[in-house]
Amino acid sequence: MLIGEYTHNLDPKKRLSVPAKMRTVLGKGAVITRGLDACLFLFPVAQWRSLAEKLSALPISNADTRSFARLLLSGAMEVGFDSLGRILVPDYLKAYAGLDRQVVVAGMYTRLEIWDAARWAAYKQRIEKRSDDIAQKLGDLGVI
Repeated sequence: MLIGEYTHNLDPKKRLSVPAKMRTVLGKGAVITRGLDACLFLFPVAQWRSLAEKLSALPISNADTRSFARLLLSGAMEVGFDSLGRILVPDYLKAYAGLDRQVVVAGMYTRLEIWDAARWAAYKQRIEKRSDDIAQKLGDLGVI
């Protein structure tokens, strides 16, 4: 289970340390790709395969499905962990997420999200102000 929020630094060589607890779930490697809301997604390989199969099964005649599949699939890259538990963040993904030095790794149960720390703080502040409304909508859907 991938949960929790950790702050790390992206080093000058674009390496990011993934928390040890999360590496245990991820195994020997993972898949990093463009995420939503200007963050990156980091998936365990098995979870990525499941998502990629679902995306590739969508009808290519639908423009939105093509666009979403392109966003996630074309931006994906397999990454391994070095001896210190770091992954290399490719330049194009670093630019996409606007990553600076300080980065937040947030567990989302089946994936990790990698955020620029300032963007994460702003995002959380906006969402926390709306949490009651969001909870109500999820309650209406029977989620909580």
